[in-house]
Amino acid sequence: MLSSLIHVALGGAIGASLRFLTGVGLFRAFGPQEFPVAILLVNVIGSFVMGFFVVTAAHRGLAHLNPFVMTGIMGGFTTFSAFSLEAVTLYERGAFGHAALYVALSVGLSIGALMLGLYLARGMWT
Repeated sequence: MLSSLIHVALGGAIGASLRFLTGVGLFRAFGPQEFPVAILLVNVIGSFVMGFFVVTAAHRGLAHLNPFVMTGIMGGFTTFSAFSLEAVTLYERGAFGHAALYVALSVGLSIGALMLGLYLARGMWT
């Protein structure tokens, strides 16, 4: 149990750092944005990686890495709590169209990316 907790904590630190660096990188590249692009991007990337890893881990006998990768790294990297905050913030600012677009893109693209990750990984291991 303690070993798994340490793996989750270490992975979470890595994932949160990667999420932070993604936001910083996009800010430096494009400046401040009205639309929460950084959080949308990490949710889509995180969903793809999660889908790809779950299949790969099962086929390669790597399920023992799940606490580190899936709970830790991916849990620290993906940001659906921040997604919720951004959606509500857009709504409260009166940007109803942006809020609806943000929710639709976040959910649709994330699910699509997860499905693509599953499909690609399953194709590799069959």
